[in-house]
Amino acid sequence: MENNCCKSLSKGKNFTPTPPPLPPSPVFCFPKLVMKKNSASLGRSCVSSATKDMWERLFNEGYEADICINTENGGTIYAHSNILGMASPVIRGMLKQANRHDCWRSISISGVPHDAVRAFIRFLYGKEEMEEFVLPLLVLSHVFVVPHLKCECEQKLELGLLTIDNVADVFQLALLCDAPRLNLICHRMILKNFKAVSKSEGWKVMKQSHPALKKELVMSMMEEQNAKSERHRKINDRKTYLQLYEAMEALVHICRDGCRTIGPRDKDFKANQPCKYTACKGLELLVRHFAGCKARVPGGCVHCKRMWQLLELHSRLCADPDFCRVPLCRNFKKRISSQSKKEEIRWKILVEKILRTKGIGIAPCFQPQ
Repeated sequence: MENNCCKSLSKGKNFTPTPPPLPPSPVFCFPKLVMKKNSASLGRSCVSSATKDMWERLFNEGYEADICINTENGGTIYAHSNILGMASPVIRGMLKQANRHDCWRSISISGVPHDAVRAFIRFLYGKEEMEEFVLPLLVLSHVFVVPHLKCECEQKLELGLLTIDNVADVFQLALLCDAPRLNLICHRMILKNFKAVSKSEGWKVMKQSHPALKKELVMSMMEEQNAKSERHRKINDRKTYLQLYEAMEALVHICRDGCRTIGPRDKDFKANQPCKYTACKGLELLVRHFAGCKARVPGGCVHCKRMWQLLELHSRLCADPDFCRVPLCRNFKKRISSQSKKEEIRWKILVEKILRTKGIGIAPCFQPQ
């Protein structure tokens, strides 16, 4: 048979070799993973027609091949040991263990589609044909230690092939194939689109095959939501503390200098004068209501209660109540000593948070002029 092969090839005839029966050969079987085809076009390298003809003869006709690769469903791929051995150390080891019969050696790669194995072998020859097989090629490149193919597969996935439908599958493959960057990108995408991802087919399969991994993702999602809620709470608290500080500034301004509708007792009132405090408008209405309300006692009116709280807060921020023009400032200072310890701590914490948010040291402020 070997002589017939050589005669046919020497005459340039098309020849598809049929290797003789061999003893059991080294087999590599991948775990059954969910690998969906992706129809997105990845682009093909520009090659000459002569090169294309050469690939057709090498792969389709098994030109001068000395390896028989058995794949899923009885598929067969013919290749060359010197090329595959240089491209992958794992295949080189498999070939050393393979039983040799005449000029043929046989190995088996199962667990991935025949076309994916074919695309992988062609890549080892230097021809990129990754369309529709990025996920199987990622597994093959990891197992057979082909770093440049693995890197290209990761880049293809990162640059647009990740979708809601396949991100759960890619996440599992990234863990199995030791691709930390791809794993992180998938993890972020799952958390960002958790509701949609949880309805995908890949998620349902992961629940059955890797329940512990699914549980970890759910816990990560809960932690992410808690962290997001905490961030929003801190942002809202900061806004509130800044508004309180601005209200204290506006209160001092109204009582000391006067504003649009309220003037100080010891100065001439200038109506509609410009004001830089945004809180003045609402605070003026609150002061006018407080001055004319019949039920001004604390707890008797909601608006008056708010005014009492603002006056007490000012007194705790005021540096010199003896010369302060804000009403009742000195009275509130004297009242502090008669308050309960619990109430005192509550006010102290509020003052510290307001000053810290504004970036001021924890010390009295609002010096009277």
